[in-house]
Amino acid sequence: MSAKLLRPVAIAGTGKYLPEKVLTNADLQRMVETTDEWIVERTGIKERRIAAPDEATSDLAIKAGRDALENAGIKAEDLDLIIVATVTPDMAFPATACFVQKALGAPKATCLDVSAACSGFLYGLELARQSIASGSAEKALVIGADKLSAIIDWTDRNTCILFGDGAGAAVLTPAGEGTGEILSAYSGSNGNLDEILHVPGGGSRHPLTAENIGSKANTMKMSGREVYRHAVQTMISAAKEAIARAGLTSDDIECFIPHQANLRIIETIADKLDLPMERFFVNLESYGNTSAAAVAIALDEAQRSGRIKRGDHILMVVFGGGLTWASSVVRW
Repeated sequence: MSAKLLRPVAIAGTGKYLPEKVLTNADLQRMVETTDEWIVERTGIKERRIAAPDEATSDLAIKAGRDALENAGIKAEDLDLIIVATVTPDMAFPATACFVQKALGAPKATCLDVSAACSGFLYGLELARQSIASGSAEKALVIGADKLSAIIDWTDRNTCILFGDGAGAAVLTPAGEGTGEILSAYSGSNGNLDEILHVPGGGSRHPLTAENIGSKANTMKMSGREVYRHAVQTMISAAKEAIARAGLTSDDIECFIPHQANLRIIETIADKLDLPMERFFVNLESYGNTSAAAVAIALDEAQRSGRIKRGDHILMVVFGGGLTWASSVVRW
């Protein structure tokens, strides 16, 4: 997915929300056969956040959205577009974005959800960028939000140690004088590899019934080695493509923000790109893999902590089930 830029578009503000409950590796030791050392060595994750039973994905998204709007200095009623990237919607329909619209008070916004797993936020970012670049929208709110704890098999140590809940958001506007802008975007998919990371049941293909409810078909299934291999290869190529489309080299990127899934994946990408880990922003030790929210949360933390500053070039690159992948270069 790519398009020639019409008018420049900037990220005007970012936000995030993490649930209060912290689930540590020590907690998981009491749930499945694992240890803190085993988890940290293989993933780099030390803890993750878990939403409360009465917190739906829209609740996470609403709080992240409010945070981003405040950071951007923009009122919800001025939004023309709300996109929520999620694989854990509140319900089949309406779109989770509609619940966000209602809570924020954004009556003129067009609302839709994007389902691209961990790649969803960057898919949504590019859709919003195109809308603003073409003039069909002026202000857009893009949110990545997932309550993965709702689709995890908590008896499967291969998946339950990896994931957490959260939401991250960004506000997009036309780029003004002295502001940064989104320089390039690249994305792709490979549906031939759908079964290495998926939730097989709960949809129209395999509805849940009284007879099959015990099969846990509505929980995430993952072929870890295959996901690792494809994630490394695809994120490297996607990063290179976005950098080239921006007319830059990897040396021009001050901050790399990769999908926060596994520290080993990030370290391998850094090694293959011949870049020091100091150039990569990593926060997965605190949150685990929050799917569509991961890169959005990392972007917010990078900008608020001063890790990125005005004029810096940043690269975001993600990989998810589908398979899907995406990358974007932004001049901050």
